Amino acid sequence: MKDAEPNPTDLPSFRGTRTGLDVEDIKQSFLDNLFYGMGRVPSVATRNDLYTALALTVRDRLFRYGIHTVETHEEQQARRVAYLSAEFLPGPHLGLNLLNLGVKEQARQALSQLGYDLDDLLEQEDEPGLGNGGLGRLAACYLDSLASLQVPAIGYGIRYEFGIFEQAIRDGWQVEWTDKWLRYGNPWEVVRPEIYYEVKFGGHTEHWTDDKGHHRVRWAPDNVVKGEAYDTPVLGYRVATSNLLRLWKAEAVESFDFAAYNQGDYYRAVEAKMISENITKVLYPNDEMIQGKILRLQQQFFFVSCSLQDLFRVHAARGGRPENFHEKNAVQLNDTHPAVAVAELMRLLLDEHELDWDTAWQVTTQAIAYTNHTLLPEALEKWPIEVFGRLLPRHLEIVYEINHRFLDEVRAKFPGDEERLARMSLIDESGPRFVRMAHLAAVAGHRVNGVAQLHSDLLKKTVLADFAALWPEKFCNVTNGVNPRRFVALGNPVLTKLISERIGDGWLYELSELRKLEPFAVDPDFQSRWREARLENKQKFAQLIEARTRIKVNPETIFDILVKRIHEYKRQHLFVLYILTLYLRLKHDPQANFPARTFVVGGKAAPGYFMAKLIIKLINAVSSFIENDPAVRDRLKLVFFPGFNVKSAQHIYPAADLSEQISTAGKEASGTGNMKFALNGAL
Repeated sequence: MKDAEPNPTDLPSFRGTRTGLDVEDIKQSFLDNLFYGMGRVPSVATRNDLYTALALTVRDRLFRYGIHTVETHEEQQARRVAYLSAEFLPGPHLGLNLLNLGVKEQARQALSQLGYDLDDLLEQEDEPGLGNGGLGRLAACYLDSLASLQVPAIGYGIRYEFGIFEQAIRDGWQVEWTDKWLRYGNPWEVVRPEIYYEVKFGGHTEHWTDDKGHHRVRWAPDNVVKGEAYDTPVLGYRVATSNLLRLWKAEAVESFDFAAYNQGDYYRAVEAKMISENITKVLYPNDEMIQGKILRLQQQFFFVSCSLQDLFRVHAARGGRPENFHEKNAVQLNDTHPAVAVAELMRLLLDEHELDWDTAWQVTTQAIAYTNHTLLPEALEKWPIEVFGRLLPRHLEIVYEINHRFLDEVRAKFPGDEERLARMSLIDESGPRFVRMAHLAAVAGHRVNGVAQLHSDLLKKTVLADFAALWPEKFCNVTNGVNPRRFVALGNPVLTKLISERIGDGWLYELSELRKLEPFAVDPDFQSRWREARLENKQKFAQLIEARTRIKVNPETIFDILVKRIHEYKRQHLFVLYILTLYLRLKHDPQANFPARTFVVGGKAAPGYFMAKLIIKLINAVSSFIENDPAVRDRLKLVFFPGFNVKSAQHIYPAADLSEQISTAGKEASGTGNMKFALNGAL
């Protein structure tokens, strides 16, 4: 168990009111940030001004631990985890950082003395929509866990200007609105204009032999963009360790063509800026069109290239050499989106640092590990050869060479098995030719893990079976988990208080401590307070439902909830059929002994996924149908809850009596929603 709160005596150079942790220090720091940071005084400050001042107050304290962490890691020269992910869904920062600092109640008191309510300011924060679902949420949980375990780590991703879309319902259909999560700025991030890297696209390669007889390659690109770093501190739970989330924003190398402007061509003067910045505009552009495919690949390579160049910069600054890069850096690929890192790391080692192929491959394979998140064939990314080669000509050459050497190895172990060679090749040649990114990651990664035991077993038996047969020692399982601080302590404070009164608060760091609750399962007082906590949470969620949908629900009914990304394999349509079955039973037998139920469905459909959108329309149609039947609506109710995200999840999980986990068997890699529901006491 870690200390109850960060120990200031470990940080002698950072003491003082500016970063103190008591009520008076926080109050004065808040007023200072409001005045000096926002140029406001309390009498004219808006709620967003107040939120930002509090965020800056907390951020000051995160910097205190961040500096300490950097100094500690420098002294230890420890190997660092680089977690590469196209998605991060951290959720609102303020509440979690207050909790991790151990100062939530101090902040509440400080604000109360000034006439403000902490809960109002917590609700003010816009959630960074930098992910689409479980992949991004897992990435955020990992960063929090790594910091809490005091493991040196950095998360790398993309600073999308517009995140996952805002969802609204119009005539029962999903409509998408731009997610302007940066409209008020982001007080948690710090731009690092001095940390930037150039990223190349297109062009051609030039081959020659140097004066030592070594084969060399130079990439002559058609286009170059700049990636600029934006840093967000990630504090561990009640430890003095603050790691980093570094996101990259695309910019033009030359953002303004002054000559074109002087000639009156005002569009061309800013054309390079618009084209470059488009790379990091939106999370997951629609890839139904070829332009969308090109943009997605640009996004993936952009953040991978920036991240690897950044790792080499830090590695060199610490006295490292290219040939021992893997000894100080563990590069974890979160699904196949960053899998192009294999080819980019090889390019940097071969072309920029002039290592020979065998040494470069050894470094690459010992640095990279790959997490697979899906068994769905359509989700295992493949890039058309013409798109890949047009954008990344040097990387296609490297992929071809990796494939040539890899297939020679397969051929030696399985002679004469041409079908196996075709299945395992990095290039899919069964029709139009594609680069198989999951195969590339599996070949290069020294570890390949699934995210649940069943998923890992199926991975070895299905989509990557041939690779598991070739390298059984590579494959392992790392079961996904969730952050109990966010999804219980923050979202369900009444239950948290009840549990901690009985067994202490060690369970927030070590979940196995919850076993100490078992003797209280038959304690009438504990049972009563548990039910009271549940009812309080249901009442709050009922108010949120009414505010968002104008549908009144009875918190005394059973809350039966299914919240997931809308997809056919997640089977929301099956849930609707079940609800219709109950409706028909009630119509047939109005006197049936049936506990009143409120069904809630939430989740977003991908903008280009028509069937998922049709499922949302079905849910809303059935909801209206039941609501308009006075004979049934008090005993059965269906609500589609729009805008499901991490922030709203903190209201939903504590209110659930039943959680629905009905995805098609074998298709859900892990699923962590079940854990969040279970931790809050849902069945």
